[in-house]
Amino acid sequence: MIVYDKPGRLRLRRGRDAFTKGQARGIERALTAHAWVLNAKASHANGSILVEYEPGRRAAVLDAVADLSMQAEEDLQEADAQFVRSFSVLAAKFFLSKLLPPPIRVALTVKNALGFWQRGLAALGRGKLNVDVLDAAAITTSLAKGDFSTAASIMALLRVTDLLEEYTRKKANAALSQSLALNIEQVWVLRDTGEVRLPLAQVAVGDCIRVRTGGVIPLDGEVAGGEALVNEASMTGEPLPALRKMGHSVYAGTVVEEGTLTLRVRTLADNTRIQHIVAMIDRSEALKAGIQSKAEKLADTIVPFSFIVSALTLLVTRDIAKASSVLMVDYSCAIKLTTPISIITAMREAANEKILVKGGKHLEAFALADTMVFDKTGTLTVASPQVAKVIAFDGYTTDEVLRLAACLEEHFPHSVAKAIVRHAEENDLHHEEEHADVEYIVAHGIASMLNHERVLIGSEHFIFDDEHIPRPLAHEADIARESEGYSVVYLAVGGRAAGMICVDDPVRTEAKAVLTALKAQGINRILMLTGDGEAAARKACEALGITEYQAQVLPEAKADILRALRAEGRTVIMVGDGINDSPALSAADVSVAMKDGADIAKEVADITLLTENLDGLLTLRQLATRTMARIQNNYRIILGFNTLLLAAGITGAITPAASAVLHNASTLAVSGASLRRVRGRE
Repeated sequence: MIVYDKPGRLRLRRGRDAFTKGQARGIERALTAHAWVLNAKASHANGSILVEYEPGRRAAVLDAVADLSMQAEEDLQEADAQFVRSFSVLAAKFFLSKLLPPPIRVALTVKNALGFWQRGLAALGRGKLNVDVLDAAAITTSLAKGDFSTAASIMALLRVTDLLEEYTRKKANAALSQSLALNIEQVWVLRDTGEVRLPLAQVAVGDCIRVRTGGVIPLDGEVAGGEALVNEASMTGEPLPALRKMGHSVYAGTVVEEGTLTLRVRTLADNTRIQHIVAMIDRSEALKAGIQSKAEKLADTIVPFSFIVSALTLLVTRDIAKASSVLMVDYSCAIKLTTPISIITAMREAANEKILVKGGKHLEAFALADTMVFDKTGTLTVASPQVAKVIAFDGYTTDEVLRLAACLEEHFPHSVAKAIVRHAEENDLHHEEEHADVEYIVAHGIASMLNHERVLIGSEHFIFDDEHIPRPLAHEADIARESEGYSVVYLAVGGRAAGMICVDDPVRTEAKAVLTALKAQGINRILMLTGDGEAAARKACEALGITEYQAQVLPEAKADILRALRAEGRTVIMVGDGINDSPALSAADVSVAMKDGADIAKEVADITLLTENLDGLLTLRQLATRTMARIQNNYRIILGFNTLLLAAGITGAITPAASAVLHNASTLAVSGASLRRVRGRE
C-alpha cells in the first residue's frame, strides 16, 4: 500500500510482521543497488519501505519493490540458526556424556570414533596419507592407552572445526546470493504490436523474449526463432560458444555472443543464474586461490612427517605418551582450515561492499597485480554521458539523424547508446521500428535495413574504414572543429554519411582520486585504451592525470596489448563495461566489469562492481592485499605455536590430552580470527 507519494520520494507499507529485521537490511541493499535509487530505508516494526529516487523513476521503483526477494536474507538467518542449533547439540552431548556411567561413556566414545576411522581408512584406500588418517591415528592411540576422555575431547574439537568451516561457507554463499539478486531488471518481450520492454517480473511462462548480441538470457526456455552463438561457460565451463537455433534449449545466465535469439520462456526459475555461480564458487577447484590450493597441498604433505616424528619419539624415549602427544599436534589441520575461511570471508566482505568476486583466485590476482588497464567510455567517464550536438550532412536534418540513431541504439546496453536514446526522448522524437532486425557487429557498430537501404551507426573506423563509406569531404572542416574533445558516433544510410552525434563524456568525479590511491597501493602502471579519437582520449587523460594511453584502438588490439603486457611479466587488471571490452577482459589476469556495463562484459569479467563509481577498485585492492597478508600471518602463528606444542610434547612438558586441547583451541582461535572483517570499519 502506498502511504506517501511525492516526486522523488515514495513510502510503501506492508503492515506489521511483513518482514524481519534481517530482511529489512536485505531490502535496503537490494533497492540501493539500483543506480536511480538515492536512498532506501526499511522498517520491520511497521513493515514500511521509504525510497528516495531520481525524477521520473517512480514506475521503476514500484517494479523493484514488487521484484524483491527475501530468500537470500532468509538463507543468512537459517545459516545462523543452524549453526547455533548444531553447536548447542554438540555442547550438550559433550557435557552430558560426563554424567554417564563409565561403561556407557566408553561405548559412546568408540561409537563416535567409527566415523573418523572410516574416513581414515578410506583415505588410505585411495593411497593418501592425509589429515583424516592423522586424526584417526590420534584417536586410536588415545583409545589404545585407555584414555577415553582425551579421545572424546579430540573428536568433539574436530567436530567443532568442521562445523565452523561449514557455517562460514554457508554464510559466505548466502551473502554472495544476496549480492547477485535482481541482476536482470528488464527484457524485450514480443507482443502483437511489436517488441515491448517489460520488467522481468511481468514475464510469464510461454512469453517470447528477444535477446541480442551481448545480452544475458534471463530465463530458461526454447529457441523459437533466430540463431546465435551462445556462451554457456557459466553452466558448463566450456569457453567456446555453442550454436543455438530453432528447437534448442537455452538456459538462464548464458550469454548471446553473436546473433539474435527469440526464446519461449519455459520456467520462471528466478535464481537459476545465482545458483550456478554460487555453486561454481563453492565447488570449482579452478576458482580457488593459488595460495589456498598450495595450503591444502602443504597440509597433506606435512602429515607423513607427523608420523615420522612420532615414531622417532617412541623409538628414542620408549614413551608412548610422548609419541602420542606428537600425533595430537599437526600443522595441517589449521593450515587447511584457516586459508579457505580467510578467502571466503574476504569474498563475503566484498559482497557486502557490493563487489562480486567470482572466485578466490581472482582475489589473489587482484592483490598481486601491478598494472591496471582501463576502457574510457562508461568506465573512467560517467555512465550517463550527454549528447552535446547533432550534425547532419547533405540531405538530412538533425532530427532525422537523431531519430534514426535512437531507433538502432535502443536495443544495446552501452552508455553512449543510452545517451542517444535519452536525447531523442527529450526532444520528443518518436522512433517507431520501421527497420529490419538490427545486427550488432561486435566491437564496431550496428547495422540494419530501412526502406531497402543499409543503415549503419558506429565509430569513425567502422563507418569509413571497415564499411568503406565515402567521407563527406565538404564537411571535413566542420567535423574536425565540432568533434574536438567529444566522443563521436557516425550514421550512414544507403552507402553515404548522413550525420554525426557528438557525445560529452566527462570523467567520473571520483576517478582521479581513486587512480592516485591505487598507485599508492602498488599499481605502478595505469594505461587507458579507447576506440575514441585522439582529442577525446587526450582530454580525458589530462583530467585524470594518466600519462599513458592509446586512442582509436580496436577491441582485438586491446586484447593484444594486454597479452603483450603479460608477456613482459606484469600481472594485469582490465576494467571495462562494453561488449567491445569482452576480448580484453578475457585476456587479462583478472578482469573487472562496471555495474552498468553490457551483460556479456559482466559475464566474462572475474569481478563485477555493483555500485556506480570506481571506489570499489580501491576497496577491493585493500581487501585483497590485507587478506593475503592475513593468510601469511596465520601461517606464522600456526607454525610457531604448533612447533612449541610439538617440543613440549616430546619433552613430556604437557600430556597428550593437554596437547590435543591446546592444538585444537589454537586452530579454532586462528579460524575465528580469520572470520573477522579484513578492512575493519573504515
